[in-house]
Amino acid sequence: MSSHFVREVFFRPDTEYARELTTIPAPIHNALRRLLKQARGSSVFVPIRAMQYLAVIDAEEVIFVDALGGYAYHDGEGGRLIRLAWRPFVGRASLCDPVSCEMVYYFNNLKAVQWRLLSEIGPALDQSTRKQSGGQPPSQGGSVRILPFKPRRE
Repeated sequence: MSSHFVREVFFRPDTEYARELTTIPAPIHNALRRLLKQARGSSVFVPIRAMQYLAVIDAEEVIFVDALGGYAYHDGEGGRLIRLAWRPFVGRASLCDPVSCEMVYYFNNLKAVQWRLLSEIGPALDQSTRKQSGGQPPSQGGSVRILPFKPRRE
């Protein structure tokens, strides 16, 4: 069985447009943690094909990038701009309880995208889990570098 390891660069915009506290359903949180635990790298990439987004799961957060746009260069590095981030809080009474989570929006008008991500990530996680149980490695396990991004002001 062949495996692959990917190194990616992502940029975190210097401006947050909004932050909100909400919850994510337990099955989604549990699937995120399960995939991360089974990955050999420090992160797991999960394509959300229905939206052309990529979820990048690591121990502290899940970031979302638009696969079709948002590529940028800064200080000689190229990478995708983070559009949204989920930062789940540790601690819950039961594995069946929803998980408190801080949603961070790095661009304006992403509330509808956020709601759609909540509905589309479940099937994407299921597909990644099916690939793993079929003997395939997780979708592009790898390492991630997240760098600050400060656009030029003209």
